[in-house]
Amino acid sequence: MPNSTTSVASKSPFGQLIKQKLLLFIIYAILIITAIAVLYPVLWIILGSFNPGNTINATSYLPETLTIKHYVNLFNTTNFLIWYKNTLFVAVMNMILSTLLVISAAYAFSRFRFPGRKQGLMVMLVLQMFPSFMGMIAIYILLLQLNLLDNLWGLILVYAGGSIPFGTWLVKGYFDGLPRSLEEAAKIDGASHTTIFVRIMMPLSVPMFTFIAVNNFIGPWMDFIFARLVILSDRNKTLAIGLFEMITGRTNNEFTTFAAGAVLVAIPITLLFLMLQKYIIEGLKAGANKG
Repeated sequence: MPNSTTSVASKSPFGQLIKQKLLLFIIYAILIITAIAVLYPVLWIILGSFNPGNTINATSYLPETLTIKHYVNLFNTTNFLIWYKNTLFVAVMNMILSTLLVISAAYAFSRFRFPGRKQGLMVMLVLQMFPSFMGMIAIYILLLQLNLLDNLWGLILVYAGGSIPFGTWLVKGYFDGLPRSLEEAAKIDGASHTTIFVRIMMPLSVPMFTFIAVNNFIGPWMDFIFARLVILSDRNKTLAIGLFEMITGRTNNEFTTFAAGAVLVAIPITLLFLMLQKYIIEGLKAGANKG
């Protein structure tokens, strides 16, 4: 009898309501803890950039005074604008080149049947399993032979080539989900493959193309490993290299100026994500439908 009473109580509306409330509480607790863990360092860096001193250790959440001298010093005493220009050039050109390469390869693998198709897809899938920095020595030697070391275009080519495997699989999955009847109808009307791709496939794939373009823009924005490998001179430094060297070998010095640079670096990425968040999420979900 006690067991049956307990079972009935657990199946009662009140018991179900308690379980739902408890589950909801746990979910919200996890989300709040995650949000705090993510926002805490961001808030600390923002406050540190307005801290009057030179060390972030003295930063408080209720500072007595705020200053923008670190932002002024960033532009007056460093080559921040040159770093920013170089990084923006690399990010934009990589976005354009990578997106063209990815969508062209994905369309070919999705809509055409040719010798080596399955093997090519398998090779790209396997390449994603290895860290990109494993090929650093080979990339260095290749760029040296091509006379592309200390060249922003050499850095762009490295990023563009590295984005192809993941992007191709993602966009191919999206193309596979589009009905072939649209292309067949266009072929009956005499449309070429180029016309079909430009006038039919691309308008239907705006969320996916937006996701790929934004992802290829964000990737090089703060990459340090390959930029450090390829770029050697001061005039070609990117933001990651410049900001890193600003605090290298220093003890609690210039960290507030570094924080100011970090805040300025994060602004374009944040605005871009907020403006295109809808397309980014739709593109990511759509590419996971088929593979």
